[in-house]
Amino acid sequence: MSVLLLTHRACLHHDMGPHHPECPDRLRSVLRALETEEFADLIRDEAPQATVEQLTRVHPPRYVEAILGIRPEPDEVVQLDADTAMNWGSAEAALRAAGAAVAGVDAVCRGEVRRVFCATRPPGHHAEPARPMGFCLFANAAVAARHAQAEHGVARVAVVDFDVHHGNGTQACFEADATLFYASSHQSPCYPGTGEAHETGVGNIVNAPLPPGADGAAFRAAWAETLLPALDAFAPGLLVISAGFDAHARDPLAQLRVREADFGWLTTELCHLADRHCGGKVVSLLEGGYDLDALAASAATHVRALMHA
Repeated sequence: MSVLLLTHRACLHHDMGPHHPECPDRLRSVLRALETEEFADLIRDEAPQATVEQLTRVHPPRYVEAILGIRPEPDEVVQLDADTAMNWGSAEAALRAAGAAVAGVDAVCRGEVRRVFCATRPPGHHAEPARPMGFCLFANAAVAARHAQAEHGVARVAVVDFDVHHGNGTQACFEADATLFYASSHQSPCYPGTGEAHETGVGNIVNAPLPPGADGAAFRAAWAETLLPALDAFAPGLLVISAGFDAHARDPLAQLRVREADFGWLTTELCHLADRHCGGKVVSLLEGGYDLDALAASAATHVRALMHA
């Protein structure tokens, strides 16, 4: 199974300051895990920069201009909110992260590969149309979905999100448009305080909040009983995954008890569903995950499933 890995060294230059959990070492740990012999068959390429046109399908032009206009001095960090900041490398990193999502869509829609993993940062699922938050600057998954519709004529795009934090940004981008679908499992209560089951958009949003301490069995049940059936009924023409691994039992930012095997199981189920509905077209984007060892092992399990499911 051909799988494309998209990344870029510029994503290592985004640095929000000492001791910030969303740090360059996160990406280094993932890339090291994917350098072993079992991943030798990955097709590897550099992530391009997203264009302003691609970004403004989701974000207002003034917002894009404002974010890209923040270019701090080499030793400066500009704080955007309590959790989110930019340094000299952040603007290009954000363009590469969104650009990887777009390039991944191009690759699967042109039939060059069937599946893509974007090992980039900053993450994107908390970025609302006109607000950065939760370590996120641009809504990468939403940018990918809109690109698929605008450039490849994909009528129905689904984003599924297993990050431990609810993707309020993706939901905000999708909730009024029935051609887009968003499904999320996440801890509740937890940051950002959204994602209750009653939040359903126009019938295109499905949330499965899990209580602190929920384990892999509860995680699998949420997907098997609620989220996967809803996704199956939506029958997407493209599947985008917001692949956050901070639901792992060792992650320091939340209290779910998911393990690598659970991520592998879900990835396999999602690939099988994509095979049924959209010729296997899957674009996966790295979101959260803040214990470096757990992140590396989980991402490797995820990519292994993308390759072999």
